[in-house]
Amino acid sequence: MNNRRDFLKTAAIAGAAIAAPTILSSAKKNDNKAPEHPYFPDKNLLVQNEGLPITGTFLDEISHDIPHQNWGEAEWDRDFQYMKAIGIDTVINCRSGYRKQVIYPSKHLLAKGCYMPSKDLLDMFLRLAQKYGMKYYFGLYDSGKYWDTGDMSYEVDDNKYVIEEVWDNYFSKYPDTFGGWYISTEISRNNKSAIPSFYAMAKQCKDVSNGLPTFIAPWIDGKKAVNAASSILTKTDGVTVDQHEKEWNEIFDGIHDVVDACAFQDGHIDFDELDIFFAVNKKLADRYGMKCWTNAESFDRDMPIKFFPIKFDKLRLKLEAAKRQGYEKALTFEFSHFMSPQSAYLQAGHLYNRYRDYFNI
Repeated sequence: MNNRRDFLKTAAIAGAAIAAPTILSSAKKNDNKAPEHPYFPDKNLLVQNEGLPITGTFLDEISHDIPHQNWGEAEWDRDFQYMKAIGIDTVINCRSGYRKQVIYPSKHLLAKGCYMPSKDLLDMFLRLAQKYGMKYYFGLYDSGKYWDTGDMSYEVDDNKYVIEEVWDNYFSKYPDTFGGWYISTEISRNNKSAIPSFYAMAKQCKDVSNGLPTFIAPWIDGKKAVNAASSILTKTDGVTVDQHEKEWNEIFDGIHDVVDACAFQDGHIDFDELDIFFAVNKKLADRYGMKCWTNAESFDRDMPIKFFPIKFDKLRLKLEAAKRQGYEKALTFEFSHFMSPQSAYLQAGHLYNRYRDYFNI
């Protein structure tokens, strides 16, 4: 041993030789078994393909509470290719307008003071959906008055004109691409205006389009249902399972004749509540002959900065719960911001890759 460096090198090798048998012995003793965990019924932490694949996404081109990405048609075309590559077959405008921002030059809405868009995005989305063999659902206009007043009936008046205008000017050109209608007003609890307003808008959609499907995407008034502009992440007065079931039984009873599917947002409850709420939603949908979809949020509600792409394991837990409870389709809000490889968020492309790894795509 010539110097201190040789001594340290020899000591390190000797230490590793002593430690190695201990580690190997421990691994052999445990037989490499994953620890038990309530969210993994088969006790296999490395299980794959046990979730419900995402086959639909909202398109949020209004982007009122998430950054706008300022894409043109080239970027959107590329995004549709990314969607198609993982099996997405359905795209839905989250809303065709919000307050004064609109996605197409609606004569009715422009006359009411909405701003002229620089591009007719409705026509572009229909063309891209047709090009890539997807179904397109049109999301109705949201005046914002419901959020200001709590009265959903305001949304009925403007949408009387929007529904007719869109059907006459757009969807007759794309009969094989138009899949149906999204009644875009989001609610969580039963109020006196919810049932008649949903019914009126959905019935007009079905009447004008000879019965094409309609759906809604409400949220569950759980512990994470807090104001998006607030720094608070949770509240203490989330709805109980029994109360959620009671109120949505009343709503489904009143709208099931004209609303074909319900896709509850899944981000407002905790992960250990997923199965019980999902089971109630499926039971109610089956009772009234409605399709039970899930709106798998691909953004994270557990962080003080709103909103970033979600951690993959959180998305996986939600998709696995949906599959366990027999859900029929998974949508996401929303691919382009939170899962796309070309998103403004670098993490979104990584989420896309982890999703592909999980489903062996």
